[in-house]
Amino acid sequence: MTAEPSWTSLLPPLLAIGLAVAFREVILALWVGVFAGALLLGSGNPLAAAVRTVDTHVLGALADADHAAVVIFTLMLGGMVGVISRSGGSLGLAGSVTRLARDPRRGQVAAWLMGIFVFFDDFANTLLVGPTMRPISDRLRLSREKLAFIVDATAAPVASIAVISSWIGMEIGYIADQYRALGIEQDAYWVFLRTIPHRFYPLLMLWFGLLVAVSGRDFGPMLRAERRARREGKPLRDGARPAASFEDAALAPRPGVPQRMLNALVPIGVVILVIAAGLGIDGLAKVRAAGLEPGLRNILAQADSYRAMLWASLAGSITAIGLVVGQRLLGLGEAMQAWLAGMKSMVLAMVILTLAWALGGVCQKLHTADYMVKVIGPWLSAGLLPALVFLVSALVSFATGTSWGTMGILFPIVVPLAHGLAPGSDPVMLGAISSILAGSVFGDHCSPISDTTIMSSLACSCDHIDHVRTQLPYAVLVAAVGTLLGDLACGLGLWGAPLGLALGAAVLAGVLFWRGRPA
Repeated sequence: MTAEPSWTSLLPPLLAIGLAVAFREVILALWVGVFAGALLLGSGNPLAAAVRTVDTHVLGALADADHAAVVIFTLMLGGMVGVISRSGGSLGLAGSVTRLARDPRRGQVAAWLMGIFVFFDDFANTLLVGPTMRPISDRLRLSREKLAFIVDATAAPVASIAVISSWIGMEIGYIADQYRALGIEQDAYWVFLRTIPHRFYPLLMLWFGLLVAVSGRDFGPMLRAERRARREGKPLRDGARPAASFEDAALAPRPGVPQRMLNALVPIGVVILVIAAGLGIDGLAKVRAAGLEPGLRNILAQADSYRAMLWASLAGSITAIGLVVGQRLLGLGEAMQAWLAGMKSMVLAMVILTLAWALGGVCQKLHTADYMVKVIGPWLSAGLLPALVFLVSALVSFATGTSWGTMGILFPIVVPLAHGLAPGSDPVMLGAISSILAGSVFGDHCSPISDTTIMSSLACSCDHIDHVRTQLPYAVLVAAVGTLLGDLACGLGLWGAPLGLALGAAVLAGVLFWRGRPA
C-alpha cells in the first residue's frame, strides 16, 4: 500500500531524529521511526506494523543489491583492518605517521589530507581513513569526535565534486534525463563541471575542515570534546558507546610481533587501486556493450561502483592475510581469527545502517520528500530559487538521511521549475542544479540517520550521537554562510560564484578565530 503525501509523512524521520538526539539510543530511535512508518502505511494495527517492520522494511533494506554490497564491503574491510591491527601494521603506520604528525594540529591536517586523497567514494573514504588515523589521533590526544568530523567532512563533500568518483554517474544521469526531457541540448558532463563552483556547501565544508585542523581552534560541543581528550587523555567521553571498536583482545597486536608500516599501507593501497581499476574495467565493458564512445566520461557514468568496492575489499583482505602469513607474523588460523574479529567489530554499525535504510524506504513510500517540496514549492521565485532549493534539499536529505534519494526526488521537480521560471537562463539553471547537489550533501554529511554519518562513526570508533552533536554546529554554520553569501547572493545577481566562495571562506575564518578557542 502506498500513502498519499501528507504531514504525517514527516513523523517517522522526525521521531527517529528526535529520539536519537534526546536519548542517544540510535538503534531504538531508528526502530521506532521504521515502526511508525509501518503503522502509517498499514491499517494502524500495532501488531501488524511490528511484523511488517521486520519482514517487509528491514528485510527489504537488506534485500537491495546495492545495500547488500555495502554490507559485504564494510564487513570485509573490517576484516582487513582486523588483520592489519593484529599483525602490528596499524601501530607501524601510526608510529611512522606520528613522527611526521608530531602534534595534534599536524595529526588533524594529515587526516584531512588523507580524506582528500581518497576522493573517489565516500564509503571507501570513511572506512579507509578512519581506522588508519584512529591510533594516531588517540596517541596525539585528539578526540574521536574530532577525527570523525574530519573524516565525515571530506567524505561526501569531496566525492560529490570529484570528476572521478562513484557519485558522478548518478549526478550526470539526473542532469541528462532532465535536459533531454526539456529539449535542452547541452552536454551533461559539461553542465556537471560548471556546477562545481556553485556548490557552496561541500566546497566551504572542505575549507572549514582544513581551517579547523590548521588553526587548532574549536567551539561548542567540539571544543569540550577536545579539551576532554587533550587534558584528561580521554578520546571518548565516559559512558560513550562507539559504533565500532577495534580494541578487542583478538585485534590487539600479538606480543613481540614486528610493527611494520607496509603491512598496513600495502592492503590499503590495494583497495584504492582495485576500486579505481574496477571502475574503469566495469565501465569500459558496459560502454563497449552499449556501443558508446569509450571516453572517460562514459566509462565513469556506466561503471558499477558497488561491484568495484566488493572486488577491492576481497583483494585487500587477501593481501592483508597473505602478507602476514607470508612473513610468518601470524599463522593462517590466527590471521583468519583476526579477520573474523574485525568483521565482528562492524556488526553494531551494520544494524544501525540497515535500520537507516529501512527508514529511508519507509519515507519513500510515504512520499516524505514529495510533501516537503509540495509545501515549500509555491514560495519559489527565480532570484530566490538557488537558496530555497538548497534549504529544501538540505531538509529532505537531513530528514531522510539519503543524498541520492534526495536528488532523485528533487531533480524532476526543480529543473523543470527553473526552466519555467527563467527559460534559457544558465545562472538560474546552474544555481538550481548546484543547490540540489549541495543540499543533498548536507544531509549525507550530518544527519544522524545518514549512512555516511554512521560510517564515519563506526570507522573512527566514535559514539554515533556524540559525532552528530559535535559536528552539527559546524555543518549548520557552513550551510548558513554558503546559503547567504553563495546561493542567495548569486541568485539575486549581487556577485558571482568565485567571489561568493571567497567571501564565504573569509567569513568562516573570521567566525572560527572569533568564537573558537585552542583546546
